[in-house]
Amino acid sequence: MREDLNQGLVEFLQASPTPFHATRSIVRALETAGYEALDERDVWDVQAGGRYVITRNDSSVIAVRMGHDIARGIRLVGAHTDSPCLKVKPNPELHRQGFFQLGVEVYGGALLAPWFDRDLSLAGRVTFKTDGRLQSRLIDFRRPIATIPNLAIHLNREANQGWAINAQNELPPILGQVSAGKQSDFRALLTQQLLEEHGVSADLVLDYELSFYDTQSAAVLGIDGEFFAGARLDNLLSCYAGLQTLLDTDTDETCVLVCTDHEEIGSASACGADGPFLEQVLQRLLPPGDGFVRGIQRSLMVSVDNAHGIHPNYAEKHDGNHGPRLNAGPVIKINSNQRYATNSETAGFFRNLCLENEVPVQSFVTRSDMGCGSTIGPITASQLGIRTVDIGLPTFAMHSIRELAGSRDLAYLVTVLGAFFSATALP
Repeated sequence: MREDLNQGLVEFLQASPTPFHATRSIVRALETAGYEALDERDVWDVQAGGRYVITRNDSSVIAVRMGHDIARGIRLVGAHTDSPCLKVKPNPELHRQGFFQLGVEVYGGALLAPWFDRDLSLAGRVTFKTDGRLQSRLIDFRRPIATIPNLAIHLNREANQGWAINAQNELPPILGQVSAGKQSDFRALLTQQLLEEHGVSADLVLDYELSFYDTQSAAVLGIDGEFFAGARLDNLLSCYAGLQTLLDTDTDETCVLVCTDHEEIGSASACGADGPFLEQVLQRLLPPGDGFVRGIQRSLMVSVDNAHGIHPNYAEKHDGNHGPRLNAGPVIKINSNQRYATNSETAGFFRNLCLENEVPVQSFVTRSDMGCGSTIGPITASQLGIRTVDIGLPTFAMHSIRELAGSRDLAYLVTVLGAFFSATALP
């Protein structure tokens, strides 16, 4: 199980360089398993025992496995599809010193230094006109087409003492060289990619949402294969775990997987956790009026987002009693200021699930003199009034271009999420 899950995660990450591609990967897996795609603009005929998948903005997805009695409550697993990255600006062409570069905007709280000296590719969504009609397609160059070279130590003697990276000046990737007097046309490059990837002749590229990514594949590493390294583990690791659990669990209970975009920038969007997407879908599944409120109050959400593992070189950054260790199981995340939505009842329920299924479990509380991040958990809890527990797998280098997790933890997570989906009683 462990090896199969890790290999599946490698393939999922490779196919999912952007939230658009991650959503497509999830939908394809669900449709292969018999899930029916529903369009929010249509009238729905949802049946007990049915399996359905709904997307919004091509970057957020909700999968529903209807039980035979939805009034018993819903078991929800939530994660997010986006990761910090470098996004291409609308008018990005830069021609400096004979090099063709693209201006980029930093999305989310990215660690910037690891983006230097990487083999970068480009992927995302392109909107264009062809034969008088507007269309959109996902593209992925796949091959390395760009890099951001570091400045040599000889020209930056203070580099190892730390320096502030100027995102405007120092992050534009280099795509190639141009002859004197010539200009490169980025939209022409996109037009060619649409033709090569989709066989579509675009008359005019109107707009795009594109981001750079590292082409190095994810991998299992370590002397005994203890670690899993890859891009976008925050939070495609959780999306993949939720997907595999939903596909593998056979239960009469109603189960929902929700993976939304824009968590890294606050979730306030039409398709984000702070928007109406999940609530509007659940309103179409649960009975109206007070039936909806009763259904929500009989439900529970497990918000799954990565936790900060205790780093051997920076152990002082953790509370001494709450340093999650890699390969020691999922982490219950707690914050008295509600940066996480966990309370004693939801934490106790999840801890008991772990104990009953022989899954090791840990706790995380940030140092009292440090700020705490947050997740979709408190947002969803406050939007719906649903009981929530925030958990995640411990990782290093969160928000880096390449993050590190424990290779045993994914199997632990899938096991306990499977027990959650199958639970006949919620607190």
